[in-house]
Amino acid sequence: MLFSFSSCKKETKAAGLTIKDGVLMVGMEIGYPPFEYFDTDGKTPVGFDVQLANALAGKLGLKVEIVDTAWDGIFAGVDTSKYDCIMSAVTFTSERAEKFNFTKPYIGNAQALVLLKGSSVKARTPEELGGLGVAYQAETTSDIYMTKLAEEKNLKFTAYEYDKVMNCFDDLKSGRADAIVCDSLVAVDYVNAADSPFEIVWLGEADEVFAVCLKKGNDALTAKLNEALDALFAEGTMLKISKDIFSVDMVSSVR
Repeated sequence: MLFSFSSCKKETKAAGLTIKDGVLMVGMEIGYPPFEYFDTDGKTPVGFDVQLANALAGKLGLKVEIVDTAWDGIFAGVDTSKYDCIMSAVTFTSERAEKFNFTKPYIGNAQALVLLKGSSVKARTPEELGGLGVAYQAETTSDIYMTKLAEEKNLKFTAYEYDKVMNCFDDLKSGRADAIVCDSLVAVDYVNAADSPFEIVWLGEADEVFAVCLKKGNDALTAKLNEALDALFAEGTMLKISKDIFSVDMVSSVR
């Protein structure tokens, strides 16, 4: 599904660098609040990455076309040129960097352990989740983290893997899952919501960063996006987006 946004900029600084002339096509998994999700009308994409995409495209004189893509196919989509880049809370890892280009980071992240308030679950770290039902989004760094923990610590738990992080919170609330491991930035958004039934009981080291992901070898567009990203940080736009979404500065730590 495609969603188009117009930019107020007219001067095109990325001519010939995008799949469609004058358009930055962006792959997103729309279902990952607060980074990308549908507004109350059920059809308008909103969130941190949506604002970022529009701001970056504006710097390049492009309009944005968002391509809603399931997470398990999002990297294949950029690899086969279905869109120019991915802006969908993509964590930079050395393994991914072997296969894809990445811009400079735009926000930091950590893993978080989320429980229901008043839960009888005593675990306060992921290492204590043995014997419990743990929900996380499949093929994400949370999945990688829990898989590695299971292998290295011989931790045995029931894994509930979902294609969207929203389903993790639904099942924790319903009682099907005992705990969630997810990105801290997502956890904060759910915990800070009015009348939230959730609480964060553990935060990992803030050693992850999100960046824009591009097809391997697309160095020219990567460079242009880095220039635009630098400008957004310098002029305060990144801070403005952060405060709009999180109410606090969550971006300056990566600079």
